Amino acid sequence: MSDIGIKGIGNISHNILGSKEVAKNDDAKTSFADTLKNSIEKVDKLQAEADQAVQELLSGNEQNLHQVMIAVEKANLSFQLMMQVRNKIIGAYEEMMRTQM
Repeated sequence: MSDIGIKGIGNISHNILGSKEVAKNDDAKTSFADTLKNSIEKVDKLQAEADQAVQELLSGNEQNLHQVMIAVEKANLSFQLMMQVRNKIIGAYEEMMRTQM
């Protein structure tokens, strides 16, 4: 059985958003849209990994229920974080639209 470390929510949000990975190199930085797209791709990857882990558990290939539950919860937390970021972006957009009137 492999030893797995449990990380806090802060580590998950750091991994999803990649706060230090915005700069591609010294001269060019990615746009907000690219950063958002990369974050969504990471959430999708975590969801796919969780789905795969569940499928392996159901087919009998995986015997470690704890690993499967950790993968599912990781995907769930990352999705919830993504939805909160989306809500904040929509709220900021709506506020900008109100101030322009």
